[in-house]
Amino acid sequence: MTHLPTTRSEDSRRWLILALVSLAQLMVVLDVTVVNIALPSAQRALGFSDGDRQWIVTAYALAFGGLLPLGGRLGDLLGRKRTLLIGLAGFSAISALAGMAQSFEWLVATRALQGAFAALIAPAALSALSTTFTEPADRGKAFGIYGAIVGSGAAVGLLLGGLLTEYLSWRWCLYVNLVLAVPALFGTIALLNHDRVAPKAQLDLPGALTASGGLFALVYGFSHAQSAGWSALTTVGFLAVGVALLTVFISIQRRSQNPLMPLRVLADRNRASSYLAVLIAGSGVFGTFLFLTYYLQQTLGYSPVTNGLAFLPMIAAVMLTSTSANSLLLARLGPRPLITAGMAAAAVGMALLTRLGLHAAYALDILPALLLIGAGIGLVMAPAMNTATAGIRPGDSGIASALVNTSQQIGGSIGTALLNTLATSATASYLATHRTGQALAAHATLHGYTVAFWTSAGVFALGAILCGLLLGSRTTQPLASAEPVLVH
Repeated sequence: MTHLPTTRSEDSRRWLILALVSLAQLMVVLDVTVVNIALPSAQRALGFSDGDRQWIVTAYALAFGGLLPLGGRLGDLLGRKRTLLIGLAGFSAISALAGMAQSFEWLVATRALQGAFAALIAPAALSALSTTFTEPADRGKAFGIYGAIVGSGAAVGLLLGGLLTEYLSWRWCLYVNLVLAVPALFGTIALLNHDRVAPKAQLDLPGALTASGGLFALVYGFSHAQSAGWSALTTVGFLAVGVALLTVFISIQRRSQNPLMPLRVLADRNRASSYLAVLIAGSGVFGTFLFLTYYLQQTLGYSPVTNGLAFLPMIAAVMLTSTSANSLLLARLGPRPLITAGMAAAAVGMALLTRLGLHAAYALDILPALLLIGAGIGLVMAPAMNTATAGIRPGDSGIASALVNTSQQIGGSIGTALLNTLATSATASYLATHRTGQALAAHATLHGYTVAFWTSAGVFALGAILCGLLLGSRTTQPLASAEPVLVH
């Protein structure tokens, strides 16, 4: 395909599209963590129990993770612009309702609906980016910026949640989505053209039901393990059902004429390995946010705002390495050395966190680890997302993009559940095997955090080995057949 010269107005419009999709993705990613810091305040206001508290977060993750493949395919069938408009309008309206919640049930239901609309936004946004930037040089810069947004979005959520909770109200952790969604909505109307879709395209309903049901069961099973344990019948049952449904889903995709997830998307070695890299990075980094947040607030006594500010150097490291890796290094080196080095750096950073004590100094004990983890995540996320969506057919860009988000969401759910269960077990074991004392509880809790950090280090180390073995050495190729979003 011969690319026509890009005019100055078209070029500036492409970068505005990057700003648009980055804003939409930031809203989706930070909503995973922005509510975390607000939970104690919301719990006091609505009067729900500690056991129910996790469902404010889990309801969003269940709907988001379970419906992402369906959302991605709808983007291919309905068009990216239409899907993005529906997702943004629904997300903003539901966020307003969630902020007005007067009961636990109200809040959980609206959080689940937020997740459902997020499953429309995330793949449509990434698909629009993938088909807008087709030239390797600009594509590298665009995905570097986008990767920085995705890699740091959870930390931004912690900072924003702390500021809103401390200076306004926990409800503003939900209302803030209106501030982000409304400009994104008008930007979508102004910047994106309606892309062509197949006139007789049909939705693979059996595939949609088995994929969404399987992912839902997996996320629920891992989330349930946090409270009931890994051996609980409900945990084992949902995990088994999830695996069974996803096995049926693969079988359906082999025979379907209009598959929800064409298996050709996974046929490329680099693309499939990139999805694995995003899953591993998601599983490791979400544990960092969870346990380091608890450590900073409960052990060191940080306020919510100070807690959020502590993550700023990590965000800066993610942004620096994401942009430089994609724009300067990916085309020359290929994804394997970058992603492998990123996993290794994050593993070392996690190992440094295991040295934390009850009276750690931020600059000496915490900052070096955060910088290493941030640099590692930046080296992983941006090249992996670029590679995962490069060379894809325009009609498959939605589902390819959805798989990136699905990998991150499922990885985060698995990692959070696994690390939380291990940390809780380690804390209980420490309490049972040590003599009573004034600081026993604090030491036991710290021991649990240490086990979680060591496990995260092991996850990233395993990721470095797997990505080093599985990723190919070739560089990312330009989209051979992609149709830009904004040419008419």
